[in-house]
Amino acid sequence: MTELIWDGKYDQDGKRVAPLRIALPFQTVETVNESAQARQRALDLFNAGRDPREAWRNRLIWGDKKYVLPSLLDEFAGKVNLIYIDPPFNVGADFSFTATIPSPSEGEGEGEGDETTTFTKEPSVIEMKAYRDTWGRGMDSYLQWFYETVVLLRELLAENGSIWVHLDEHIGDYAKVILDEIFGYDCFANQIVWHYPDNFQGNVNRYPNNHNVIYTYVKSLGTKLIRQKEKLDTPIKRPTRVWDKDEGKLAVERDEEGKIVYKEFDERWLDDVWRIPQRPVVVPKAAEYQGYPTQKPEKLLELVILSGSNENDLVLDCFVGSGTTAAVAEKLNRRWIACDLSRFAIHTTRKRLLSIENVRPFVVQNLGKYERQAWQAEEFKDEGKRMKDENSSSSFIPHPSSFVQQAYREFILRLYNARAITGYTWLHGLKGGRMVHVGAVDAPVSVGDVQNIVAEFKRAIGTGKDAPAKNGVDVLGWDFAFELNEVAKQQAAQANINLRFMRIPRDVMDKKAVEQGDIRFFELAALEVDVKKSKRDVTLTLTDFVIPPDDVPQDVQRAIKHWSQWIDYWAVDWDNKGDTFHNEWQTYRTRKARDLQLSAAHTYDVPGEYTIVVKVIDILGNDTTKTMRVKVG
Repeated sequence: MTELIWDGKYDQDGKRVAPLRIALPFQTVETVNESAQARQRALDLFNAGRDPREAWRNRLIWGDKKYVLPSLLDEFAGKVNLIYIDPPFNVGADFSFTATIPSPSEGEGEGEGDETTTFTKEPSVIEMKAYRDTWGRGMDSYLQWFYETVVLLRELLAENGSIWVHLDEHIGDYAKVILDEIFGYDCFANQIVWHYPDNFQGNVNRYPNNHNVIYTYVKSLGTKLIRQKEKLDTPIKRPTRVWDKDEGKLAVERDEEGKIVYKEFDERWLDDVWRIPQRPVVVPKAAEYQGYPTQKPEKLLELVILSGSNENDLVLDCFVGSGTTAAVAEKLNRRWIACDLSRFAIHTTRKRLLSIENVRPFVVQNLGKYERQAWQAEEFKDEGKRMKDENSSSSFIPHPSSFVQQAYREFILRLYNARAITGYTWLHGLKGGRMVHVGAVDAPVSVGDVQNIVAEFKRAIGTGKDAPAKNGVDVLGWDFAFELNEVAKQQAAQANINLRFMRIPRDVMDKKAVEQGDIRFFELAALEVDVKKSKRDVTLTLTDFVIPPDDVPQDVQRAIKHWSQWIDYWAVDWDNKGDTFHNEWQTYRTRKARDLQLSAAHTYDVPGEYTIVVKVIDILGNDTTKTMRVKVG
């Protein structure tokens, strides 16, 4: 069989380069639309030592497919009935999106009320890394990237499953050769042509491009697709046929006068050209438009899912974008797993799913600390070994992992332009007279951590050359406990210490971003919530929200007349039990309803003390949480 060769397919020893196979546990960061009864059943399963996954929930996963796909194999190898992917096939802004700042609502400052400000949000550094991984060496790197992806997807596919790969004329022919190699030439089922006749392209010097292709492969020979019908714009008449006993074959039916009997048809069986009269992407005026430049129409995904799956089958899309696959799978009563690298894509999909009436419960997941643990172990193992060797003559040699952690902290401090210091447990650096703490990769910064930082800071005052020169500490962390921002700052203020919480950006895991000096640390957003109680009734009202506007252009910042314009969505977990955030109430902006409700009310069935968690997502897709304790009677 003919083989497609590209630079990077084989290593120096002539061995084929295989995809990364680090399997990491998923972390559930939010459960959406789950009833209190279903939530309790999941807790009971967990407390009984059984896997809470036994109660199925659809899954929306934020993360790099390089880590997500191998992490899915343990649970889903051979179990996915249909895979649809619409991978990036245009060398361009695959990760850009249009962010919208709504006009102030009534009572939210000055403004016309029906005007909005939009701007293009460029890709984050981590998204640019994915872009470089895909296109960095042109076609060669794209083909290796595509090959590694499809190898893992085939392993996830059920024996009677099918994969649908959506591409255009630039990449399609190359991709088909790779698909033939991985699935087998005989498992090629169809090349679906999606024809969109109204794609006006101006006065081009060639024939206009009015189609995409979807390559369809089955995992096992004999697997049949489920052919669909389409309605005809104009019904047609065809002669009816009956069995002619004398001739022993089908023949045209005739009436008593010998005239041919016709039957009128208003539908036909689809062939491999799907004529969906929509542009190649969903245009802004369309009702289903989500703000993504490469968004595909729901009608297209409906045909794909109906053709390759039955109700309750499992559908996977690891380039979910605006959420079309997940939304259509939900409407067609399929189970689904949707993944994307873009935080904004995950937020867009969450809102889109919530707009579906009676949407089934789903979870939002990531690989969180496990991805960072793998990165730390690999990235700093050599530096940790060097430190261990340098300390080999010491009477006390710490555990090898301690040197890896030290190398990691020094790396983060360099990126933060801070100087590493020694002699402390909780204070790791100095910057501009302020002390710096570097949080671990595998745990959120907690109130207990801050108490230890504050206590050590007070002991360090005036004690030596690395003593703090200012009453300030910068706490750098990947994640922060729900209640941290307000509670910890209050404790620090009581000790006359100015505390700043700075998020370590995921971009530090990208060597290219580090080399180019693209790393920026942002202070956590601050959320203020007013709580009113009356017997068993509780009302929450958002009163202020402040975010560091570093990532927003100056002209866009000037469009903000009221703090609420930064908020796109907020949700409440009225009875958080420390397991995960359960979205029990939410409000969000849509294209038709740009105003945002700023208050939420709840009545508790039983008197007692409850933990409330509020989650806010800003217009860029970043989330901020706040925790409160209330006692109702």
